[in-house]
Amino acid sequence: MTSGGDARADETVAFTEGPGLEPARPIAIKDRMSFATVRRCRLDVLDGAFVAVGEDEVRRQIPVGNITTILLEPGTRITHEAVKLAARTGTLLIWSGEGGVRLYAAGQPGGGRSDRLLHQARLALDDNLRLKVVRKMYSLRFGEDPPARRSVDQLRGLEAARVKRLYQTLANEAGVKWTRRSYDPQTGKAGDLPNLCLSAATASLYGLCEAAILAAGYAPAIGFLHTGKARSFVFDVADIVKFDTVVPAAFKVAARKPANPERETRIACRDIFRDQRLLKRLVPLVEDVLTVEGAPPPPAQPEAQPVAFDEPENEGDAGHRG
Repeated sequence: MTSGGDARADETVAFTEGPGLEPARPIAIKDRMSFATVRRCRLDVLDGAFVAVGEDEVRRQIPVGNITTILLEPGTRITHEAVKLAARTGTLLIWSGEGGVRLYAAGQPGGGRSDRLLHQARLALDDNLRLKVVRKMYSLRFGEDPPARRSVDQLRGLEAARVKRLYQTLANEAGVKWTRRSYDPQTGKAGDLPNLCLSAATASLYGLCEAAILAAGYAPAIGFLHTGKARSFVFDVADIVKFDTVVPAAFKVAARKPANPERETRIACRDIFRDQRLLKRLVPLVEDVLTVEGAPPPPAQPEAQPVAFDEPENEGDAGHRG
């Protein structure tokens, strides 16, 4: 198991209470490790603890209540009890490819809270607030404030022109012949080698960005510069970091002309994600994007249902979430 936080590897958390002890309280998301990654093991609950059992049958306890997100990479199996415990502690489970280069499925995102989703929707539906978010994304992406008195469409045009120049500059640095970004939007496939590598690289980044958005409790579909797609906000966030991460890697792979360029690109992206601990960087980036003047992120509402260790009595009908 690899960790995205600073907690010690041998740290454990007890989930049962002894006689006379107060019930265990969940750890606030802001105080948790950002993520942990597991691969080639079985996740289970044994003696009340969340454990990973490796091929050597050795149990390694995972402090599930101290982690925001657990990425399940290839070779991982998980029991129903382990999924249940992760849900009760507000820990998001994500089934991903190796190194987070694909996102296949996700459990209950953001601890099942709606306040952040409502905040994101408010920013997207208010034209003035949406413009502030787009301006924030522009400044984060290019390291400077965008021109004043520009609409979202005008900023989109300015961004497209700068992106075109960035592609050309990075291709020249890698020694790759470059014409333009060209691919099939339905499949992501492209004809020439540089575009083929770029499609594989951005697909890998999209999986990691979607994991960060879900872990932070927001919706991948509610975008600001990109709209109308199931992953619009994923594209927004990925665009902020892709020219510092996966695009240079894709051009370097294309320059080598490997026999399997897509696979080589995914491996290069996986290594970048791990070396830069990119997921740990993306979670606060998502929060930063959605923090604008006049609309601060919402505080936890006192009437909101918190995550809990004790099973409360269900007040709803059968099949209704309590």
